Formats: sequence, C-alpha cells, structure tokens
Amino acid sequence: MKRKKTELDVDIIGGQGRLTAEEEKALSEFIRQRKLSSKKIKKDHQSKAA
Repeated sequence: MKRKKTELDVDIIGGQGRLTAEEEKALSEFIRQRKLSSKKIKKDHQSKAA
C-alpha cells in the first residue's frame, strides 16, 4: 500500500535570521561530505554490477 504524501503548509523554512559564517562553513562541509559519500556508493554499485 502506498503512503500518501502530506504537503506542508509553511511560509518560511529555517530560522528567522541569517546564518553565521561558522554555520555556513559547517553546512557547506556537511553537503560536501554527503556528495562524496553518495559518489562513493554509486561507484561501489557500478563496480559490483560490472
């Protein structure tokens, strides 16, 4: 059975103020690590499939 997706009724996503330089750096590093790990997983799947 498929679940029905619920649409969120929001005006603003996130906090009220701007990110600090430290927060921006931490967020950038987190995104970079996720991209690297997802690329690594794709490579592993491709090598197993071949």
